[in-house]
Amino acid sequence: MKYFLLILAVILFQSCNQKKESKKDPVTQKEIQKNEVKTDSAIQNISKAAEIKKDTLDEVMLEEDIRFNGKLRRFFSLNDFGKVFGKADSTRLLSEEQPCTYIFETPDGNGMNDKYLYKSGSRFENSGQKVAVDEFRFLNGNYILYKGIKIDSKSTINDLKQIFPNAIRNIGNLDVDGEGTLQAITLREDKEGISDGHINIFFKNNRIYSLHWWFPC
Repeated sequence: MKYFLLILAVILFQSCNQKKESKKDPVTQKEIQKNEVKTDSAIQNISKAAEIKKDTLDEVMLEEDIRFNGKLRRFFSLNDFGKVFGKADSTRLLSEEQPCTYIFETPDGNGMNDKYLYKSGSRFENSGQKVAVDEFRFLNGNYILYKGIKIDSKSTINDLKQIFPNAIRNIGNLDVDGEGTLQAITLREDKEGISDGHINIFFKNNRIYSLHWWFPC
């Protein structure tokens, strides 16, 4: 009889443990599901934050998408300069200006004859037979075609908002030598962020005034 009662007690004890374990399983499963939901939610939030950050970056303006006066890219020949812009109003050696950076800079620094060409307020850099736009003024009929869209002295801040909404949203003020304080937007030079430089577009009296490639010293 004692053995029978002992066996019965063991059976009851095991049965109670199994019931307790069976009750724990659903709770554990719910906790796992909650953790999974939290993890998925965190991943989604990170993805959304990355998308928002990407969407608020200033736009890119690639050289290949620009045509100065509808014909020339940023880099062209001295002969093309004469055909499109005519004779330079004035010139000045870079060695006299002593800019901290220049477009056709070479590792050996051999550019004593390189110079700036000035025309209708715009500034071009010239090295031998090569010319590049440094600063472009939208004066005397000068304009650019950007992806086929004409931008000229009549183009307003609101007009450019259709093309560069993020940059216009982040518009600020910059002090410009000889011009005072102008409104300006900044555009990236490439999509990958490789270049340390950028493009500044300035506005005067709510209309586009100039475009300048900026690069740190």
